[in-house]
Formats: sequence, structure tokens, C-alpha cells
Amino acid sequence: MRKMITRVFNINNLKFSNLLFLRNKSHVTKISLAFITACLTGLFAQIKIYLPWTPIPITLQTLAVLGSGIFLGAFYGSLSQYIYLIFGIIGIPWFTGKNAGISVLFGASGGYLIGFIIASYLTGIVVEKLLKNQQSLRKTLVLLLTVNFVVIYTFGLIFLYLWFTIITDTSISFRKLLEQGMFPFIIGDLLKIGILMLILQNHLLQKKLLI
Repeated sequence: MRKMITRVFNINNLKFSNLLFLRNKSHVTKISLAFITACLTGLFAQIKIYLPWTPIPITLQTLAVLGSGIFLGAFYGSLSQYIYLIFGIIGIPWFTGKNAGISVLFGASGGYLIGFIIASYLTGIVVEKLLKNQQSLRKTLVLLLTVNFVVIYTFGLIFLYLWFTIITDTSISFRKLLEQGMFPFIIGDLLKIGILMLILQNHLLQKKLLI
């Protein structure tokens, strides 16, 4: 029994295969799935927790962002986030707090929205390469952590710094910037990445992709 449990939950035993949902799908289906994922991102943006010391709320958006790259691939995954951004700018109230308009892009969280597009694209690129090369699932975990904590937060923190210094005319130290725009979200991001890893692992187990 112990060996069986170890085999089931040891991510080193898992290999990637035909994981992406878009293989052999029509362009209409692919675009439709990208739009659905954009809607899902907007829905997750409404699940929010505001903290008293930061203008950036805790949301579930990164779950949809990284998931879009994994399951839709680089192009259609990033397309979903591009749709989310553009449609939000032109008026669909699906940004956090049911906000819309270009002013959101120049707000405190505008950089994260830009980072979502790039993060989804990079996630898709690397996962597609992992699929092709039959790399281990552990490398995907490293990828998700890197994309989340490097790509998304780089854009998010840069825009947040500009928002403080230009829009609110407030000077802010680098440590304070991290306290406002990164530190409060680390645990939540790790949990969301963990959920994605469990989904990937369950998918592979169902397909009996074990070595």
C-alpha cells in the first residue's frame, strides 16, 4: 500500500503527453474556448479580498491565467487574456470590483493585467515544449512558480511603483513596494499553483501516463 501511494503522488513518475485541450479542434472552437477563459478570468476577478494596507486585492485570477497557458497553449491562452484586457477596457465590467475602462490599466493593478498576457503566453510555450520533449511534471511546477513570481510580479510591481510615484505623488521604498504588491499574495498564489498541479496530476493519472 505504501508503495502504491508513493507511486500515485510522486510527481516524478508522471510524464506529459496529449494534454492540451486544443489538439484537432477547429479555429472557431479554439477562439470560443479563449473567450470562455477570458470570462472565467473576469469571474475569478470578482472573488476578491481587500487588505487594509494595499490597493491590490487578493483574487483567483492567476488560477485562470496560468491555467489558460497550460490548457489552451501559448497563442490561445494569451489570446484569452488579451480578450480579457481589451474587452474590459472597452466597457465590459469584469475587472476586479466590476470595474471597466482604460483607467483601470493606469490604476494600481494595471501592471498585473499586462503581466497576465505574457505569463499565459510563456506558460503555454514551455508546456508545449515539455509536451513535445516528454519532460517531467516537476519542471512544470518550477515553470509555474517562475512565471507567477517573476513575470506577473515584475510588471505588477513596476506599474504599482509608477502609480504611487506619479498618480498619488507618494514616494515608496522597495521593501514597502513588496509589502504592498507581492508579500500578501504569496501564500494564495502557492495554493492556486498547487490546485493546477493537482489538476495536471489527476489528468495524467486518468490517462495512465506513468513510468
